[in-house]
Amino acid sequence: MTAQLALGTYRCRAIPEAAARAAASGAQWIDTAPNYATGQAQTILAPALTAHPSLRIATKAGYFTAATGADAVNAGVLTEDQAVTGHSLTPQYVRWQTGRNREQLGRERLDLVLLHNPERAHPGDRPALHAAMRDAFVVLEAEAAAGNVAGYGVATWAGLEEEAFTVGQLLALATEAAGGRHHLVAVQLPVSLVMMAPIVQALDGRGPLPAAAGAGLRVMASAPLHGGELPGMVDQELADLIRPGLTPAQACVLAVASCPGVTDVLVAASGAPHWREAADAVSQPSLTAAKLREITGVLAAP
Repeated sequence: MTAQLALGTYRCRAIPEAAARAAASGAQWIDTAPNYATGQAQTILAPALTAHPSLRIATKAGYFTAATGADAVNAGVLTEDQAVTGHSLTPQYVRWQTGRNREQLGRERLDLVLLHNPERAHPGDRPALHAAMRDAFVVLEAEAAAGNVAGYGVATWAGLEEEAFTVGQLLALATEAAGGRHHLVAVQLPVSLVMMAPIVQALDGRGPLPAAAGAGLRVMASAPLHGGELPGMVDQELADLIRPGLTPAQACVLAVASCPGVTDVLVAASGAPHWREAADAVSQPSLTAAKLREITGVLAAP
């Protein structure tokens, strides 16, 4: 089954209009973060979420803007030295940012809170990183118990690829944090025809995607068009190899949506035509494993 399309607000222009389009097309998820749109994305999104209460929201804790860092210092949850780094997983900050997310988004209960690029904390020191993530998970478990958060997870750029942590380790840390049954429900990672290692691994039953799917986790594929660069890198011949009749952008989106284990594809559509184009792509029948192997083989060839 082809994955669903979700709205990613990173690099997204006209966020309220994009959210309305997503809701009208039946999309279920919007992905955002406190540092998107120079720190304004969540406040901008709030009216659209009020107008479309069926939309589910995934937000984050980790990165923050200078203004948010100053607010965190004033609130006593970060020191000035910590605020300078622009990233924190400390329990007091994660707790504070989760509450701030709820306030800015106008939601009493957040559907999903993701630790944002946790590999940014303690680079090269896996024991320290895992301890920091476990402590952050403890906070998110408490938020779930209080009814403030439905579930949590990790949004990573390189953490899974570089094995700073594995899906199995995330599950073990969540179990430890919860003292048993946990609320870890999702992972987000880049999957594209540029960053195609997860696709290649999944076709062989390896890597983070089968591990996440086997654990029943939602898998959100970020940057399916590699920041908008892929359509200019994929010619029509390759697009026709993927699925005749599709545009290069549609072919790239369909390839990601067809990857085993992926449940949601995050697209930051800049306008209605781009959203319709992506929506038409994910409405296509999934590519077969054999076709995905052929595509990745062509792209990997020297």
